[in-house]
Amino acid sequence: MTAEENRRQVLYWRMLGRLFDADEQLALESASVAIVDDIGLPPALLDPGVSVDNLVQRHPELAGEFEGLLTGSAAGDGQEVRRAALVSKLLINVFNTGHGSVSATQLAGWQADAGWFERALGMEPGQLRGRPGESAGGGLGGVLAGIEGDLVKRMHLREVLANPALAKQLTPSMSLIEQLLRDKSNLSGVALANAKALIRRFVDEVAQVLRTQVQQTSVGEIDRSVPPKRVFRNLDIERTIWKNLTNWSPEDERLYVDRLFYRQTAKRTTPAKLIVVVDQSGSMVNSMVNCTILASIFAGLPKVDVHLIAYDTRALDLTPWVHDPFEVLLRTKLGGGNDGPVAMAMAQPKITDPRNTVMVWISDFYEFDRSQPLFDMIQSVHRSGVKFIPVGSVGSGGEQSVNPWFRQRFKDLGTPVLSGHVRKLVSELKSFLA
Repeated sequence: MTAEENRRQVLYWRMLGRLFDADEQLALESASVAIVDDIGLPPALLDPGVSVDNLVQRHPELAGEFEGLLTGSAAGDGQEVRRAALVSKLLINVFNTGHGSVSATQLAGWQADAGWFERALGMEPGQLRGRPGESAGGGLGGVLAGIEGDLVKRMHLREVLANPALAKQLTPSMSLIEQLLRDKSNLSGVALANAKALIRRFVDEVAQVLRTQVQQTSVGEIDRSVPPKRVFRNLDIERTIWKNLTNWSPEDERLYVDRLFYRQTAKRTTPAKLIVVVDQSGSMVNSMVNCTILASIFAGLPKVDVHLIAYDTRALDLTPWVHDPFEVLLRTKLGGGNDGPVAMAMAQPKITDPRNTVMVWISDFYEFDRSQPLFDMIQSVHRSGVKFIPVGSVGSGGEQSVNPWFRQRFKDLGTPVLSGHVRKLVSELKSFLA
């Protein structure tokens, strides 16, 4: 083994020791200090208390080295040891979060370091954990979201929110919003005002992303039963020429038109009805946030009549507030069981024109009672002509869990469960409303 390989191995052994053993290995620590000093890196690189963000602020020249650090194999020309030192710093800061209570400053520092970890993987900050309007997904993204959720739970959130200076340090994320929504009934005064400000900020960020995905959606179909208006602006010149080609005179070199054709422009005046039913049990925060915002965006489109229902063991009609997802989220109460038939009993009377109605049902479909009653009701709605779209649950960690019994029956019904990714839901709704 070469000297370079030995030094690289020392750095990685130190990293593993830091990640899996609370006690410092003095021999590895002292050897690592000597290695880092010899290759010209700052000693702060080995201090877990110094964030990557802070390190880069002190030493701006390192920013470029962290970018894309984990996208390929180590560089040659003796750079393997330097790369090992930088990789160790990233992994220790992101994955070794310790135990005990967490301050708002520590949470903000970890979020910044997670951003540098994502940059090292060639991604934008927040992309792996899940950007606004998206879930973190499984794998490494789910691990990071899980770590963030644990940090939020270990933070004395009520005390932080009661202090405006500390509250300003918080960066809204799905994990933080989940905790705020769970605890909002226990907040008051300054703490409640700061919580609402964080929720509003996150809602606005997600809304901006989802609005971009929905924009340019056209609604209303051409109504073929209404004769076209015979005005010049509706004249279909290409069709008129084509239909009159038999009147072409070779001698005169002229086309004699004996019939004009016009474009039909009248659109249906009956609004498309969109009924969104969201399971608001504890695992459904991500879907609850995304779909209430999505419902509000579609509610702002012309000729779309949007209704919103949330449920656990009881159903709540949130339609009066569908244009304001912030108000909707403040009225939700996360937790409880799943009683789908209660929600369907509230949703079904809203169906007045089945073939002009889409019902989106977001849940993991693990029912409080046995499965059959809800599925029978869904099957009846589907057979009446309603476009039924089941969407699987997505928690803040990105995991998706759907009752296999329901999954198979939806597939047999010809309405397979969507993955829960909001972009797929947007595509389905745009297709229906086009």
